[in-house]
Amino acid sequence: MDSIRVTGIRGYGYTGYLPEEQVLGQWFEVDLTLETDLAAAGKSDRLEDTLDYRSVISAVDRIIKTAKFVTIERMAQAIADEILADDRVRQVRIQLTKPAPPIPDFGGKVTVDIVRSRVNT
Repeated sequence: MDSIRVTGIRGYGYTGYLPEEQVLGQWFEVDLTLETDLAAAGKSDRLEDTLDYRSVISAVDRIIKTAKFVTIERMAQAIADEILADDRVRQVRIQLTKPAPPIPDFGGKVTVDIVRSRVNT
């Protein structure tokens, strides 16, 4: 399967368990792998024949900036739902990172990594 990988989407949002996280906010980083058929665009060299990843980046940015969830797992799922609404995307992998989680004596990052596929009904 073909894919488009988009890395380093960074946005400031208000998701987190602590009340301060939902008021003060923090940075989030998102990397995506979008499984889609790229054969037509490979032959035609036309934007209309591929997935315009600019719209995907815009959707991720909007969700980070406007949504308020308790968990980053829920934010990742919201991003997946939005991306899979485009019927050209067969599967999406989302790696959503909280670069500076407010955990005492912890200087690392926390990342959730989910894979969601289109459900054909």
